[in-house]
Amino acid sequence: MIEVRDVRKQYAVASGKPVVAVDGLSFVVQPGEVYGLLGANGAGKTTTLKMLATLIQPDSGSILVGGVDALKDPLGARARLAYVPAEAGLPPQLSPREIVRLFGAIQGVSDPAPRAVAMLERLGAGTYLDTPCGDLSTGMKRRVVLARALIHDPQVLLLDEPTDGLDVLGRRDVLELVRAQAVAGRTIILSSHIMNEVERVVDRLGIVAKGRMAGEGTLEDILRDTGKSTLDDAFVHLAHPGLEP
Repeated sequence: MIEVRDVRKQYAVASGKPVVAVDGLSFVVQPGEVYGLLGANGAGKTTTLKMLATLIQPDSGSILVGGVDALKDPLGARARLAYVPAEAGLPPQLSPREIVRLFGAIQGVSDPAPRAVAMLERLGAGTYLDTPCGDLSTGMKRRVVLARALIHDPQVLLLDEPTDGLDVLGRRDVLELVRAQAVAGRTIILSSHIMNEVERVVDRLGIVAKGRMAGEGTLEDILRDTGKSTLDDAFVHLAHPGLEP
């Protein structure tokens, strides 16, 4: 469903030498799979997701989404995916019903109003259909953001730190929603730096360090290859080898 091959992206900076954010990254995600993209802040996770979402162009490499070349046909790729950034980005004066209906119309959904209501109810936000988003809890805002992303029934869901800023119950609810979307057949990339959350929902994971793939596989693969007993220790071994005791 997703193929990333030798993708590279660098940014010019005022100080002179460009900063390499993603440096020859490659990975494949199968249909219906939850793939965890792990890495410290600045490892290149968000840049990778933005390239997959066709929001920025890689300097080189290739990206396929559902068989569509995302570089040659970005609109075709966008029709197959939804990108959920870490920031909610919800207009505080608009209600969940209004926002999700608007995004449905933008995505070309026929008769988006009833579909918006049904999606919000399915995600547990039905009680707050007409509440201004500025008055919602952080956890409820994440539900609205997910409903907004899912309104056009995408095949691929790109989630960037989906539990950021949530309390324990809010994180649990969002992770249950993620797993439910995978069960429904969607392919999901989950970017996070919270190891215990990743262990709960992913089928496979890739650990990125300095824009490169430092380790990849199932949790069992990662632990076996690193000789560690926990994902925390394996992550430090792969992403921060200099910090190991």
